[in-house]
Order: sequence, then structure tokens, then C-alpha cells
Amino acid sequence: METGVFRTGVRLEPYEKRGDLRQPSVDNARTHLESSSNPTMPGTEPTLPPLPTRLATHDDVQPLVALVNSAYRGESSRAGWATEEALLGGVRIDADRLTADLEADGSAILVHDDGVELLACVHLERTGDGCYLGMLTTKPTLQDRGLGRQMLAAAEAWAVATWHAREMHMTVIVQRESLIAWYERRGYARTGERKPFPYGDERWGLPKRDDLEFVVLKKVLPAG
Repeated sequence: METGVFRTGVRLEPYEKRGDLRQPSVDNARTHLESSSNPTMPGTEPTLPPLPTRLATHDDVQPLVALVNSAYRGESSRAGWATEEALLGGVRIDADRLTADLEADGSAILVHDDGVELLACVHLERTGDGCYLGMLTTKPTLQDRGLGRQMLAAAEAWAVATWHAREMHMTVIVQRESLIAWYERRGYARTGERKPFPYGDERWGLPKRDDLEFVVLKKVLPAG
């Protein structure tokens, strides 16, 4: 797997170690984040400044597990709007599964950080001339501030530049109408296909209702 630092649509010079990063905007971004008094109220906080994008490494496994589970499951996830707590219990990801995703061919995890902590991530899987997007996550207390849009745009740009992907697709639990609408505002459309929820497989969580299923969303990507 290649390593490098990316901004949306732009590839910067590769590096070998996370400690080699030189990001002049990190201090400004951190100051901007810490100046917010109540970042969870929609429409009352400024959009976050652009953050660098990089590929996750094995050093990120535990921070990624903590970030993803805090955003989707448990009481901490209620600080943001993307929580699945009403639908699923258990964990969203564990270290073994995340490590496997890091090491698999045709798989990449991209992250945004501010030089201190991970703020957002996304998992991409190459599928022929397309790309599957999953695990799009932002820190719960920084949601509604453009961080998810940044991470999504960076993922699309990276997939086009690196894998020459022509389309991006994903599955979303059908009951998550607000999340589906969020993706639709960013150019994704329902394909009409639905997929069953894997009841009995606790890797996906512990269902709190018996009618869960996935809708498939797809977006055609611009040529690289």
C-alpha cells in the first residue's frame, strides 16, 4: 500500500513515518477547534478549516477503534447526529477487523487529524472500476461543521487519483433517513437495490429491532 499525505484532489510528497509530517496549518486548525464553545449545535458554529488527509497506519488502530465506536454506538455517540445507538448496540469495529482492513489488498483507510488526535476517517475498498465507501466517521462533538463533507470529498478524490475509480457506492441502513438525505445532497442516489442486514453476526452490532436492511447508494465520479 502506498503512503502519502493528501489534500482534496492534490497529492503531496510521500512519507514513511507519521512523525515526518510537516503541516503548517495544524496549529491554526487546532486553535480553531479549541475556540468553539458548543460545537454540537447545528448552524451555530463555523465550518472547520481544511485539514490534511493521510493514509492510516498500524499506529492508528486503537485511536481509530475509539473514534468509530464513540461516533456510532453508546452514550458518547449521542453528542452527534450520526449515531446508530437507537438501532444497534455492541461495537461498530474492533482492532482485529480494522487491522485486517489496513492490510488487505485494494483497501485503504484515510484519516483527518489535527496533529494531536484523529478527527475523521473513512474506509475504501476497490471493486473493479468502482469503489465501496464505508465507516465514514467524524468526532461526535465536531459534527455539523463540514468535517464529514471534507472527509467524503477527500475519499472521492483519492479513489479517482489512486485507483482511477469511476463510481463510489455504499450501503446505509434504510431507517437512517437523515443520513441517506445527507448523502443525496452530495450527489449519491438510491439504486433501488436493497441488501439484508446480517442478523446473527455480532460483528455488525446487536440489533434493537427486527426490520433492519440496507439501501445501496451510488455516485458517478468525475474522470481523473
